[in-house]
Amino acid sequence: MRAVLCSAGERIELACSHRRLARVLVEGMAGQFSPADDPRPDVRVTVQDSTAPFETAGWDILTRDAWRRPEQVMLRNACSSGLDLLVTARQPALDIVARWRPPVPERSAAAVLRARSRLLIRAVLLQYPALWWSQQRGRVPLHASVCTIGAAGRTVLIAGPGGVGKSSLVNAELASGAHATSDNLCVSDGRTAWGLVEPRRVPAGQAQDGRRGSRGRRMPHGRREAPWLNRVDEQVPDLLLMLSRGNAAAATVTAGRPDDAARSLTAGTYMAGELRRYWAFAATLALGTGLGSIQPEVERVARRLSADLPCLEIVLGDRPGVTLGELLPAAAGTEVNA
Repeated sequence: MRAVLCSAGERIELACSHRRLARVLVEGMAGQFSPADDPRPDVRVTVQDSTAPFETAGWDILTRDAWRRPEQVMLRNACSSGLDLLVTARQPALDIVARWRPPVPERSAAAVLRARSRLLIRAVLLQYPALWWSQQRGRVPLHASVCTIGAAGRTVLIAGPGGVGKSSLVNAELASGAHATSDNLCVSDGRTAWGLVEPRRVPAGQAQDGRRGSRGRRMPHGRREAPWLNRVDEQVPDLLLMLSRGNAAAATVTAGRPDDAARSLTAGTYMAGELRRYWAFAATLALGTGLGSIQPEVERVARRLSADLPCLEIVLGDRPGVTLGELLPAAAGTEVNA
């Protein structure tokens, strides 16, 4: 299998000769790929159908299960995924060669906890390389949703911890003809947001267009995966929404404080379970290759976004199904004061 996809602002060329992993990767790309025809990708990921270990004789020990030499790092069982990675960080492209060599505990976990195993494989091969290489260009990961309000409304960046309802709001807008960059993870330089490719998550029983009967892969928290509607690679938000959930019957919308918005966006990013293993992955590559910062400057970018964009605080009530169009009737054309 060979394909190219755009994720986190990077063009990724993927080649996989391992049949089982190829199915996992196709599922993880959620239809957002094309035939491999780009002669100069930003990131190359090659998955070999081999169980031979990478040779590290003469390499320096970086940390447990990681070795380095100039411009290269080798990770064994990267992020407990069962994958060994040979990473070559040499501009202008990042090259990653992967081999499926799970130790016995990971092999057993892959058989019992198949959803967890698939998510780890997707993260290590599709998401983390794109995030880290994008980081070298001044972008940082954000746990945030980005979409338009309806087909032609304002573009909003929705900040807030996992589980408060960001994806639900995005899915409702997509069903109304909106365009979205992400419903979960993106990267930003403080102005533009680039989405990280992964399947959408919708409530179990809800199809991609809002009808009942979705048969996508079952995910935690009563959700299933679905392909994308009207996805675009990047958007420039002009409104920041700080989202939380309350106990009142109806939602409330008030002017938000930039400091609170930056704090919510930063904390929500570091709290995100999807990024829990990324911080160690990025720090290991940074130390091993000497490239970039050890820790992404998430708070700096969050503060820039919150300072430059008008901000609203939305506290969702217990009434399900509310939409951004209902919450923000003036958002399509009226200036919102922060």
